Amino acid sequence: MDFNLTEEHLMIRDAARDFAQTELLPGVIERDEKQSFPDELVRKMGELGFMGVMVDPKYGGSGMDAVSYVLIMEELSKIDASASVMVSVNNSLVCYGLEAYGSEEQKQKYLTKLATGEQIGAFCLSEPEAGSDATSQATTAIDKGDHYLLNGTKNWITNGGRAGVYLVIAQTDREKGHRGINAFILEKGMEGFDIGPKEDKLGIRGSDTHTLQFNDVKVPKENRIGEDGFGFKFAMKTLSGGRIGIAAQALGIAAGGYELALKYSKERKAFGTEICNHQAIAFKLADMYTEITAARHLVMAAACDKDNGDDYTRSGAMAKLYASKVAMEQTVEAVQIHGGNGFVKEYHVERLMRDAKITQIYEGTSEIQKIVISRSLIKE
Repeated sequence: MDFNLTEEHLMIRDAARDFAQTELLPGVIERDEKQSFPDELVRKMGELGFMGVMVDPKYGGSGMDAVSYVLIMEELSKIDASASVMVSVNNSLVCYGLEAYGSEEQKQKYLTKLATGEQIGAFCLSEPEAGSDATSQATTAIDKGDHYLLNGTKNWITNGGRAGVYLVIAQTDREKGHRGINAFILEKGMEGFDIGPKEDKLGIRGSDTHTLQFNDVKVPKENRIGEDGFGFKFAMKTLSGGRIGIAAQALGIAAGGYELALKYSKERKAFGTEICNHQAIAFKLADMYTEITAARHLVMAAACDKDNGDDYTRSGAMAKLYASKVAMEQTVEAVQIHGGNGFVKEYHVERLMRDAKITQIYEGTSEIQKIVISRSLIKE
């Protein structure tokens, strides 16, 4: 395996790093406190090609590879995970799902706007009683001939309030179990489609998370993705790629905490010398760097599997499982190295620690990743 990045990859990484430092860093604490994220920054991410990283240029995308995508995700996540999760959902779940499985008409109508950032997308799978158990969809889509009638509730939907396009998973034929599930494209403003209040969250507070309610929403037949009964497979295939994006987010959060801790340890003095010269701190830094490097290798390996056309179900799950664990553990260490200052918002590490937790939960909890990994091993 070649761990060296190409010149193009380095340029992409540097562009993402520059954007994160110059555009995302100013105001990131205020956005966290106010639970807001300006549309202007979303537009700029679209202009840089971050909203449709892997989408074919003929649909308005950047046409980059998965390695480029994880590099962008890592750099954005070092500064603002609320920004990076918008990028992740739009790329991994919505754009990928439409490009891989949508009809040409659906791509022309929806994908072109999503890939440029003109619109942003949301992926609607989780429900009050169907988070990890995606087969237990209570949301229903009854076939009415030329349209479906959609009823139900979706929870914890990223981009829920600001999205223009929603991919919704719903049950059409309960007797068929997961083979009776379909995926649909909904648009904001459809009659009967209501958006609930914004969730008040522990972390990624700048991202837009809502409950969605569907009350007899008429969805045209041409808005179904794939053949009848394809919805569950669509969701699982899409989430496999989404895990790579969240693994890269977790990696970025961990790396951001480490970089702040290293910088602080070289400036803060105790007992007559910089604290990085004390073995207790030096060993923490050594462990942090080692764990983060290991996580980066797993994330890059999963991205390479995707780029090479190999099955990335296991490698993506491994990357997310490990990187999210590293994010949680190493941001806690970053706070510890900062001491009392680590508990203060202006030093950023407390926000990274709060942001880290969600990477162990969304797009499949750590426990679900272990199921995915173990099943793939047993099948061999």
